[in-house]
Parts: sequence; structure tokens; C-alpha cells
Amino acid sequence: MLRRIELEAGEFLTEKQLRRSGGIDPSVVAVAAEIVDAVSKRGDEALREYTRRFDGVELSGFRVSQEEIEAALACVDDEFLSALAMAAAAIEEFHLRQVAQSWFTTSGGVFLGQKVTPLRRVGVYVPGGRARYPSSVLMGVIPAIVAGVEEIVMVAPPDASGSINPYTLAAAAEAGVTEIYKIGGAQAIAALAYGTDSIPRVDKIVGPGNAYVTAAKKLVLGECGIDMLAGPSEILVLADASANPGFVAIDLMAQAEHDPKACTYLVTTDRNLPARVEEALEDLLPNSPRSEITRQSLIDNGLVVTCPDLDTALAAVDSIAPEHLEIQMLEPFEIFGRVRNAGAIFVGPWTPESIGDYTAGPNHVLPTSGTARFSSPLSVDDFVKKSSVLAYSFDALQADGPNAMVLAAREGLWAHGEAVAMRLEAGEDADGSGSRALHRRGGSEA
Repeated sequence: MLRRIELEAGEFLTEKQLRRSGGIDPSVVAVAAEIVDAVSKRGDEALREYTRRFDGVELSGFRVSQEEIEAALACVDDEFLSALAMAAAAIEEFHLRQVAQSWFTTSGGVFLGQKVTPLRRVGVYVPGGRARYPSSVLMGVIPAIVAGVEEIVMVAPPDASGSINPYTLAAAAEAGVTEIYKIGGAQAIAALAYGTDSIPRVDKIVGPGNAYVTAAKKLVLGECGIDMLAGPSEILVLADASANPGFVAIDLMAQAEHDPKACTYLVTTDRNLPARVEEALEDLLPNSPRSEITRQSLIDNGLVVTCPDLDTALAAVDSIAPEHLEIQMLEPFEIFGRVRNAGAIFVGPWTPESIGDYTAGPNHVLPTSGTARFSSPLSVDDFVKKSSVLAYSFDALQADGPNAMVLAAREGLWAHGEAVAMRLEAGEDADGSGSRALHRRGGSEA
């Protein structure tokens, strides 16, 4: 079922061996571009048209009412609400540790610092489609609240009745977001980026979605900010002979059941483990309600990499740079520090990736498709911006200014250097007006 590669000691995985598609299908980008353009020009009219075409429902208005939110809370079970509250508390506690503070320092007449400012308005996209994702509501909204964002708006695709799934709305209520719109797909991204008569524009869009959502996020980047371009979900299990093959198999399935395009990797130093995992997969698959999707994903995008030693295995992990990395090895805590590229690292046999999806606290919006080489999980940092702050005294400008003038001269930027020189001469005036400096350079005081 799973494709296999066997590496020699010191051999590296190549992108050709991984067979990752990379990038977004141009045909998807073309469709998304048409939708984004239409919404940017025709606003709510285009939103109604695309909602009718793609979601099969006619909507006169898009905003979810408070009555709809309360009705959703009334129809979900208490056990779910209790689990939701526990997860929300853990997510908040984790993200509170990420809060950055403004800082300032003074030395030799130079005042420098960094001012941290929350974004004013952000949009959180919550996917629909094959499954409901109330957990994604918590992961997108809570870090924004912790960061101090003033206005948080959530969008999610409606079902055929024109409603958003009650579990998703209940999660929004638990997280504290009340501005919710029944729109999905590329049209939702365009509405958030450009604004319409009924949906004010946002400063940044976060949250995963399908390929059309991802393409639309790429197209609107610059009009507003985005968190990342998320691809299909993926997991890599790094395992040795001590690993429980059933644990490995079910964790691979937990990613494969998301989508036929989800990617699953097993990197192992034990030649016997792959066969034991395959056997466990065949035992477990008939029990899955999503067995067809899961099996197709494993066949199309499953890969086993057998390595002769740990160094080669770790190099393979870094080459793949997985969204989720599980370390199911005899001494996992001695290994995870050596990993360079991974979105989230799950250490030891009792830490399934699914616990990170829901209740542990770290964010489950993670870099995919190898982008963990240079990207990080969604965090409080995604919801703030940082401004540099500078203030010089005249004495400090006297000390630093000549060097700035030298650099400006070498770059051929006359006004840059003159801006310093004029101030240095102006400092000689009793009133600091700079009039003598202007006259010396042929300037005017008009």
C-alpha cells in the first residue's frame, strides 16, 4: 500500500523521490482569480452569485444573527461544550506565553525601541466541505484575542439550508467572536480582502482552506496580510524497533482521513516495522467511516523511508520538513532537539498528533508542503505588527551623523547626507532654526 524507499548511510532524500506537487495548480489559480476579481468589483452581488453556484443556497444576507448562535449552542451536547471549554482554556494559556512587549532603551542621547501594536481587524477562515472544524475556530480566534485585536470576523461556508454547522458556531461563541458571515471559498477571501457593502475589509486573513481558498489568499496578498499558504495536511512518524505498529498505523490514518491529497510518511531505522505497520493498517481501515478517503490517501501519498542509522533518518526528516512530526523511538527526548524542520513535534508514544489538534494548547495551523524549513505555526505574532522607534539628541547626532553622511555619499544619495549635515549646522544656531545652514547651501526660508 505504501510506497517505499531505502536509503544508504548518508544518502539524502530528493524532491523527485518525494513526488510533492509543489505550488498551486494554475487552473485553480485561474478560477480563483476570476472569483476574486468579480467580488472586488461587484461585492455582495458576486458573493450571492457564487454562494448560489458553489453552496447551493440563495442568501439575502450573510451575517449570522445572535439568535442563530444561541440556537446552535442550544442544540449541541453538554459533553462537547465541556470539551470545547477545556480546549479553549489550554489554547489561551499556551498563547499567553507568546505575547511580545514593546521595549525601549536609552544610551548616549539615543532613544531606541520597538512598539508592538495589535492589528485592528482580522478575518478567520474556517473550512467546511468534507468535515466540520470547530477546533479551527479556537485556533484562529484565541491567539487574535490574546494579541489584543479589536475586531475579529469569522467566515465559514453555509450548508444547503443556509446555515453554518452548529458545532462551528458553538466554538465561535466559546471563543468570543460574534461577527460571523456565511460565506466560503475564494469569494470569502476576496470579501475579507477588499470589503463589500455588508462585510468591511480586514487587515489580515488567517486559517486554512481548500486549494481555491489558498489560491485566493495568494492573490490578495498585498491588499491585506495572510498567515500562510497551506497545502494538504501531512504527518511524518519517525520510529525505531520500539514503536507500536498500531500506534504508527492509526496516526498515519488520522492524517490520511482528512483528504485524499494528505501526505503520510514513515521514516524508520527498523527494516521490520513497515510490514508490521502495513498489517495494522489493513486491520484498522475497515473500521473507519472514511476508509475510502483514507485508503486513497495512503496509496497515493504514503511513503516509507527505511534508513540504516539515526543520522540518515534525521536528514530525511529535515528534507521532508513535515507539518506534524511524531517521534516514536526508544529515547525520543534525546532526539527532538536535533530536528531542524518541523511544524510541530510530538514526543513519545503517548503523544498522538490528534491531541495537538484539539486540547494540548499549541496551534494546529502549521506550515505544510516543506515550508517548515522557513515558517512557523500560527501564533500571537501573526496578529501584531512592530514599529521601530528612534529619537536622537543633538549630541548623539554629532556622534553618529558623520558616519551616516559617509554611507549616504557612497550610495550617491545627496539629500540623505544633507539631511544630517543641515541639522549639524543648525545645532550651532542659538535657536536651532537652521537658518544659517539653509543660507550656506543656497536654500530659502520661505
